[in-house]
Amino acid sequence: MKIIEVRNLRKKYPNHLAVEDVSFEVAEGEIFGILGPNGAGKTTTVECVAGLRKADGGTVRVTGLDPHEDRDELRQVLGMQLQSAALPEKIKVWEALDLYASFYPDPADWTELMERVGLGDKRDTTFKKLSGGQRQRLSVALALIGRPRVAVLDELTTGLDPQARRDTWELVEQIRESGVTIVLVTHFMEEAERLCDRLALIDAGKVVATDTPAGLIAQVGGEQRVRFRPSAPVDDAVLLAVPEVREVRRSGEQVTVSGSGNLAPAVTLALAQHQIVPGDLRIEQATLDDAFLALTGRKLS
Repeated sequence: MKIIEVRNLRKKYPNHLAVEDVSFEVAEGEIFGILGPNGAGKTTTVECVAGLRKADGGTVRVTGLDPHEDRDELRQVLGMQLQSAALPEKIKVWEALDLYASFYPDPADWTELMERVGLGDKRDTTFKKLSGGQRQRLSVALALIGRPRVAVLDELTTGLDPQARRDTWELVEQIRESGVTIVLVTHFMEEAERLCDRLALIDAGKVVATDTPAGLIAQVGGEQRVRFRPSAPVDDAVLLAVPEVREVRRSGEQVTVSGSGNLAPAVTLALAQHQIVPGDLRIEQATLDDAFLALTGRKLS
């Protein structure tokens, strides 16, 4: 069942066309990612979905509701964690949760929600004294307090250290398991690959592709890279003679071979026939960044 439908969305600011033509659908129960570089129009898109901005063109429906015309009803079904949300410095964790709970006729049990997001031991801590990761967890809890069917999480892990980021990913997966549909805005490829069932790649205000992470990566033809330092000099011709090899590049002593199929075994065998050992061998599969480059002609990150 489609829970969000966006058709030909357009949003223009006085000196900037932020969203030119964005269309996508989100199925109930999935984690749908909106992936693109900074300035691509991701945040503006989800702000239109959440009713925080009025679109200049196109249509948006969330559970059948028009975000602009049906804002009060939408607030009961959609929760949003904003990229730059801030609370008063002196408000305590429990006070913020209690305050937000008062906005809804049937809120979640905020004491239980506080434990669920890992802030039980920070109950009386002021917002000012929370770490970046703890602030994000509180922001997620506030987005969930109205028992929404849809949660929009915008750049949830920007600025977090690697461990806090992974902890937050686990929290997102737990939220989805509880039955909440999630729209995740991100520019982190690893985050998108790990969490999202499907993705819309957005660049310059347009959707350039929508698919599963694996489907988007497959669009670059299963490209692989093998990096190594040869134990003795090796001529490019030796490697280019291998059918699986498409390109050979060098950086100092390191050789990078790009290609497809059983690339690593084929390259290793060719080197062995010349008594060359590939030291520091690394095998890299195609990534979402490669897919984005193939689709737009530029790097995502």
